[in-house]
Amino acid sequence: MATKTNTDYSKMMQEMMSSMPTDMSAYQNAFKSYASFGERMSKVVIEAAGKSTEISSKWTQDTLKRMNDATVVRDEPADYGKAMTDFASAQAETTAETMAKFAEIAKSVQMETVELMLSAGKDVSGDLANAAKKATGVATSAAK
Repeated sequence: MATKTNTDYSKMMQEMMSSMPTDMSAYQNAFKSYASFGERMSKVVIEAAGKSTEISSKWTQDTLKRMNDATVVRDEPADYGKAMTDFASAQAETTAETMAKFAEIAKSVQMETVELMLSAGKDVSGDLANAAKKATGVATSAAK
């Protein structure tokens, strides 16, 4: 018959963790690096959203102005067709220009994101290297 043992795993884990010194500054530095990355990335996103909103607003205002011009009463029936053609032509041109502006914003966000990712990678690598050096120093001291 199996015997029941009352092993206190909580106490065992506490003893094990206390026997391994941990430098919490490495974790704090890593957290600060990630928080800094989040802040910089948020700035990129918010700036892009602001620019996109400005472009959309201008595009809408231009469209409404053109629609107002297109709906004016004309003397000749043929003038209505010309007004609609002019509206469609101007709208197509503005749409192409606006899409190009949106593409520029997307390109800018992409470039800034790549730069931030590379910078974050370097920061994390540096943090890991420092943590490894400290851990090696602690382990060497403990071994001596």
